[in-house]
Amino acid sequence: MEQTRIVAPTRDPRRVRAEDGTLLTPPIGWELLPPGDAGLTRRVKEAGPTWTVTEMRGRKKFSQGVWAPAAHIASAREALTEERATESYAKRRTADVQRRERAQSEYVVDFTQEVLEFLAFSPTFQQRAEQLAAAVAAHATPVGSGTVARTKRIEIDERAEAAVIAWLRHQTTAYDHMSIARVKGMRRQVRQDLARVSRALLDRHRKDEPHPQSMCPLCRVLGRDPQAAASSRPATETNDSTRNP
Repeated sequence: MEQTRIVAPTRDPRRVRAEDGTLLTPPIGWELLPPGDAGLTRRVKEAGPTWTVTEMRGRKKFSQGVWAPAAHIASAREALTEERATESYAKRRTADVQRRERAQSEYVVDFTQEVLEFLAFSPTFQQRAEQLAAAVAAHATPVGSGTVARTKRIEIDERAEAAVIAWLRHQTTAYDHMSIARVKGMRRQVRQDLARVSRALLDRHRKDEPHPQSMCPLCRVLGRDPQAAASSRPATETNDSTRNP
């Protein structure tokens, strides 16, 4: 029983399901360490056997905590509290935050440039290109947003393309209000159809031919506050967009 396992939650908070489907009860003296503190979780796992509770939601796996001996959790928490109270830890944390902020700022710049290169709008619509790139980046690049821009499974140019198509799907089509039948592959087909519409819309702006902006879905959206448009959708455009933009 007391061996490291990957388990799934059940409706009973004191029962879990093993990978082979067996229902298990954590050993006496164990308690559930909630997720959220990676440093503490790592130390608890290093201290001995644990049961990591994970739950699949769609194609993504989420941690529900770790079952471990209560003594190991208490010991690791106390040691970590003492370490985090030191000046050296505070300095290291400050340096880590600054490094992550620099990396994020650099990524936003790089991602925005990739979006601009994918758009390749004509000089007539260069301002629209810059507005669109800023709006897509504002929506897609925040850490933890869960958008295609945060995945590492594809190159940044592919992320930029998928993020643009996803943004257009929500901002310039009726996708959010569609009633899509619960048939396997139907939502994918709808996305592919709308992607073709979005690409045609982009192509219109790659030609140096002005058009009535009041009749253009993209120009109408960008004619409003592009930053507001960027934040009008919840950041849930996940890795599904990497396959079916």
